[in-house]
Amino acid sequence: MGKSLSFDIAALLVLALLLISCIVRKMTTGISNRLFLVFTSVHLLATVFDIWAVTLDNAGSTSGLALYVAHSGYLMLHTFTVPLYVLFVISLTDTWHKVRKSFWTQLVLWAPFLIVFAALLSNPFTRKMYVVEGGYQRGEWFFLSYVMVMVYFVFVTGYMIRYRDLVESSKVVAVMSYIPIGVIAMLIQILSPTTLVAMFSSAVSMLLMSIGVQKPEELVDSDTQFMKYSAYATDMSRNYRNGKNVDVVMLNLGSFSSINAMMGYDFSMLVLNDVVERIRKVNKSLDNKGELYYLDRGRFRMVFNEKDRETAVKAAEMLVESLKEKSDFNNLDVSLNPFVILARCPEDIPDFKTLMTFGMDFHEKLKYEGRVMHVEEVCHKGMFEIQNNIDDIIEEALEFNRFQVYYQPIYSVEKGRFISAEALLRLFDPTYGFISPEILVTAAERSGAIHRIGDYVLEEVCRFIASEDFRKLGLEYIEVNLSVTQCMRVNLAEKVMSIMGKHRVSSELINLEITETAASHTQEIMAENLNKLTRAGISISLDDYGTGYSNIKRVIQLPLKIIKLDKTFVDEQDNPKMRVVLKNTVAMLKDMEMEIVVEGIETQEMLDFFTELQCDFIQGYFFSKPLPKPEFINFLKSQAQ
Repeated sequence: MGKSLSFDIAALLVLALLLISCIVRKMTTGISNRLFLVFTSVHLLATVFDIWAVTLDNAGSTSGLALYVAHSGYLMLHTFTVPLYVLFVISLTDTWHKVRKSFWTQLVLWAPFLIVFAALLSNPFTRKMYVVEGGYQRGEWFFLSYVMVMVYFVFVTGYMIRYRDLVESSKVVAVMSYIPIGVIAMLIQILSPTTLVAMFSSAVSMLLMSIGVQKPEELVDSDTQFMKYSAYATDMSRNYRNGKNVDVVMLNLGSFSSINAMMGYDFSMLVLNDVVERIRKVNKSLDNKGELYYLDRGRFRMVFNEKDRETAVKAAEMLVESLKEKSDFNNLDVSLNPFVILARCPEDIPDFKTLMTFGMDFHEKLKYEGRVMHVEEVCHKGMFEIQNNIDDIIEEALEFNRFQVYYQPIYSVEKGRFISAEALLRLFDPTYGFISPEILVTAAERSGAIHRIGDYVLEEVCRFIASEDFRKLGLEYIEVNLSVTQCMRVNLAEKVMSIMGKHRVSSELINLEITETAASHTQEIMAENLNKLTRAGISISLDDYGTGYSNIKRVIQLPLKIIKLDKTFVDEQDNPKMRVVLKNTVAMLKDMEMEIVVEGIETQEMLDFFTELQCDFIQGYFFSKPLPKPEFINFLKSQAQ
């Protein structure tokens, strides 16, 4: 009775469709995808040889050479499939660096395959693995193939248990299905040699792996065909967890958001595609050693293994050279302003959370210089440690009353004395020292702690205003800052008035200060809050006027009393064009019956200039830096003498 080819033919169809599917779905980049393609291709070829060999056997072929080539080809290829499966599993955990460092892991990985492969190569002389004369028969050494399979199955099971945290549970189930299905097929093959289910079982397992593991919609960005943000986050998180050192070339296009806003989607996609081709060209010239990612909004990443560190340096330099020159798109010159930072992880950036936070907006905080920058130039390691632990730092500061309120005096030009002050939040942590307000406020807004911090500041200010010291100083009011998130607080007005009422502080003694960025958010909620506060007699000032967000309509609509000119006006007041802007800005605001505060005054010349412009109030280091309350009180007392 001949052997049935039905299962082999079904396997051939499944594997052929699977191979075509991988290519059509563009699952061809990345080590895991390439291994899966090789894995599928070897299975496909093994199935072809198996069909050829069985056809010859069923036909009673007497061609010894054809029989030997067919059976040998099948066994050789089939022997390759199991170690390829093991390599695919390792690639999913991305633990190659651990495999390379472990002699025993490499021994278990390669020894079974080499033993069986050597036995197959020696078969023409030993005839111990199989014979084809008089019909195909397994030899006395054939059990080595089963031993190899069992060793690898045990190895994979243990490996997946050890590194289960590095692979999603759904993918673990999909990839591990190969083992029970393979074992069942092996038992069927032993018990019923005429039922050829080995290749069909492999095809079914690979189909399950393709469905459960190879998901292009989750990994590949449709616009660029680079790996997307979710894939980058998964890969980098896994790198940190398994101790893998990598070099990351971070590319953020500084002008991409502006291009998109001004020129529209179609034009920005034209620019994006051009950048993608340049990145791909750079990577190709470096033998495609970098894994390419597109996160979104003009942010790209190239990730290199530690052994390719010099290649990462070259890639960063080549990207800068390729992208820094102006490009012509539809007869328009476009400057991309490519910010490129080379980061060695985890040496430069110690953890995954910090990596993702740092990479988000460094192009908005740095000055474009047209060169490769390194992480240590931008942030020291202590800063990363602070950013990583900032939520705990804030919670401990709230619990142990570590926050402080400093005061910077504000000088009235008309009255010739200090008539108010701005309350400023400060935090000195016992471990990390001074915490930058920028880091502090950003983190507090993200976590929601900003509301408790804001309440604390207002409580401290009201407590100070209610004191005898305040009455003796002759101050007219204190300015208190509101963050973006505080302005979005639905019950902001009620909370502010409740705290003021608790300390019996009159409304005219408090001025609430909002920033331009805050004023650009949630206009409806903002306006409602500010109108309630204004009706209660609390004055409102707009800080940072002139930072780039300024909108005259917003100034008209909001119930503002005071406008604080941003320090950029002061820094560029020697520029003749800026002087024209300043003169007209001050005149416009005066005509709108608003009072003007100038921040950042540091010299007598600056003071004289803005005094001549008839600005109302002056604030800056020329008079005093922000001071703790006791020093602030002493400073004002000394000025009154």
